[in-house]
Amino acid sequence: MSQLYLLHKPYRMLSQFTDSEGRATLAEVIDRPGIYAAGRLDYDSEGLLLLSDDGELIHRISHPRHKQSKTYRVLVEGQPSDAALNALREGVTLKDGPTRPAKVRRLSDSGLAERVPPLDPKRHPSTCWLELTISEGRNRQVRRMTAHVGHPTLRLVRVAIGPWRLDDLAPGQWRHQTLHAPKRADSRPSHRPRRRR
Repeated sequence: MSQLYLLHKPYRMLSQFTDSEGRATLAEVIDRPGIYAAGRLDYDSEGLLLLSDDGELIHRISHPRHKQSKTYRVLVEGQPSDAALNALREGVTLKDGPTRPAKVRRLSDSGLAERVPPLDPKRHPSTCWLELTISEGRNRQVRRMTAHVGHPTLRLVRVAIGPWRLDDLAPGQWRHQTLHAPKRADSRPSHRPRRRR
């Protein structure tokens, strides 16, 4: 049996349990021994992070060869044109090469709570929420893709990794599921969210 934890990583928290510089870490929101993150989210990104005590499961989730899709809700500067969104859908060429095509759509509402601290509307008077799904995981890829088409990312929240979804988890909350066999790794969690302590 493998233990899988679905955690909503807060803004300005590292995707690790220790830090020599005193920054916030996962140890502040989850206290289960022997678990490690499957992949990571940047310090200034938020959303779904998967953790497990099973190295093979972590590899299956995080290794690029398995092409787990990742879905993000992204607040960008300005109002992207159809041409900009189509460029993302076709794939853009970054410094480390062309990206695979992404699934992109505009959102009228993010469905997310306001970030703490919130963005300053005076500094960013025109913004747009996008939902963007990619199947690769380069360093800061989504941010670089939106900047490439002229719309820098202001806020980035990962809402899904493969079949696992953030759903109603608030920042700092997590839920747990037990996976009984690799074939059932996409089973839905049955436990209620636990509140941050």
